[in-house]
Amino acid sequence: MTTSTVTAPVSAKTSGKGAAPDPARQRLRRRLAQWGFVAPAVAFMLLFFGYPLVRNVVMSFQHYTPKTFFTGEAPFNGTDNWSSVFQDVLFGKALWHTLVFTAGSLLGQFCIGLALAVFFNRRFPLGGVLRSLILLPWLVPMVVSGIVWRRILDQDTGVLNTFLDTLGLGGQTPWLTSPDLALLSVILVNVWIGIPFNMVILYGGLQEIPKELYEAAALDGASGWRTFRSVTLPMLKPVITVVLVLGFMSTVKILDLILALTDGGPADATQTLGTLTYQNSFVELDFGAGAVVGNVLILISAVFAVFYLRANRTEGK
Repeated sequence: MTTSTVTAPVSAKTSGKGAAPDPARQRLRRRLAQWGFVAPAVAFMLLFFGYPLVRNVVMSFQHYTPKTFFTGEAPFNGTDNWSSVFQDVLFGKALWHTLVFTAGSLLGQFCIGLALAVFFNRRFPLGGVLRSLILLPWLVPMVVSGIVWRRILDQDTGVLNTFLDTLGLGGQTPWLTSPDLALLSVILVNVWIGIPFNMVILYGGLQEIPKELYEAAALDGASGWRTFRSVTLPMLKPVITVVLVLGFMSTVKILDLILALTDGGPADATQTLGTLTYQNSFVELDFGAGAVVGNVLILISAVFAVFYLRANRTEGK
């Protein structure tokens, strides 16, 4: 007589091999992996952006002098730094000059950059070479551009006045030494520097617009201006937003160009918040006042960024 042995099946839970994975543990591992990728960026932001920002805010409420660097003692003086800065007439002038300089630079850079982008969007001989040459002002360091333009705009020996004198249009214009012309001259130089950046970004956006849209507009009998207003501008809107935001962030805090051209003069006619921060901190060695002006610059940029994000969120909805 034979006997048969029945082997009970081994469940997956009791077997070491092929055990069912724990969902909670998988989620934990996935979350740790995500934080592992994010942690270096967070640490970098906290170390190189978060700490300086907090330190600058704290400094604006302290009596901070060169002696503080050695003693480490900077007594808090409440809102004295803020009061002295806001009551200073020069702060109001610098704030107004910053707004005019930023608005004028953005308007000039964008309009001329867009016109050049539309112009180069059509193929013609040597178009690529000309685009490359237009990039040169953007590639040159801003300090170098400022020094070169300071020589060009010099009232006595400048190339521009010499050229105007040759044409009989007067050659003694005080471009950088007149309080009425200095800010306009600085704006024009900054427009010249920023045109290539605007042109390149907007040109790339134009290349992404489907050609079928222009063909459909032509079939409907739309004029060139109507096509530009109804097709080109709406399709370029995301790119235009990026250009304006980046342009604002880089323009509102410009320091080196103004220092190279006018050093904030004449008679504080080109003094902006950026140059005022430099003057308070490194010329007058009043680091508390310099921190206050720097915080105002940060606040202006933050407000602009908030409005930009809210506008984008509204358009997305």
